[in-house]
Amino acid sequence: MVGPLFAQTAWTNVTFIGSEIRDPGKNLVRALVIGCGSVVILYLLANLAYVAVLPFPEIEHAPHNRVAVAMMNAIFGRPGAMCMAAAIMISTFGCNNGLILSGARVYYAMARDRLFFKRVGTTNRFHVPAAALVIQGIWTVLLTLPRTVTRDPSTHQVVHGNVYNQLLEYIVSADLFFYILMVVAVMILRRAKPDAGRPYRTWGYPFVPIISVLLAGLLIVDLGFLAPATSGIGILIVLTGVPAYFFWRKFAAIEVNPVRA
Repeated sequence: MVGPLFAQTAWTNVTFIGSEIRDPGKNLVRALVIGCGSVVILYLLANLAYVAVLPFPEIEHAPHNRVAVAMMNAIFGRPGAMCMAAAIMISTFGCNNGLILSGARVYYAMARDRLFFKRVGTTNRFHVPAAALVIQGIWTVLLTLPRTVTRDPSTHQVVHGNVYNQLLEYIVSADLFFYILMVVAVMILRRAKPDAGRPYRTWGYPFVPIISVLLAGLLIVDLGFLAPATSGIGILIVLTGVPAYFFWRKFAAIEVNPVRA
């Protein structure tokens, strides 16, 4: 489930630019519903195509888990496989473009709230948070550059690889943890502030939120059991944000009122 969960986690990135969207209470919901709904339909149609073209053993043992490439290869031969690989690359670069631009807004917002370096909370002459993009790039490089060294149990040969799969397990565990916090926060706010503005209704409330929390919690426990090292590191990376938060709060208080601090 790590791959599919990672593939769907980017839907939250739309909300990172909520403060810059006209009428976010309406337009954010439209973007999420139309965008996620379209992707779900496309995924279902793609999987129907896989099942229609390939037998189950070929789907299960597709080279490098690239089922779409195997399907196109079965229909059109090598040219089809190359076209699918090119389409996947275009999709990947497009996804990266959205993730990079929206992700930098998180650092930008943190700095604007005095919880990160002040310089990161500024924009350049093109109204782009350039400093936030640089910080994000540095952190990304630090996460992706390390290489792994493992030993193949069947051949006993040393295999050099990258940390891509481990990063997926870091990210999915942390994402699910924050999903739980987010949903629980919504439920608490609806109870604590019943008269606050509600731009849209939550269908199936409170059953749908409760079910989502239980399922996310189950997946976190499952990942912790099956991949304790990587999922544990992911949670630890997230928890480092707790002391960092209090440090920046203290730093901001000293900056605002140095005598009192």
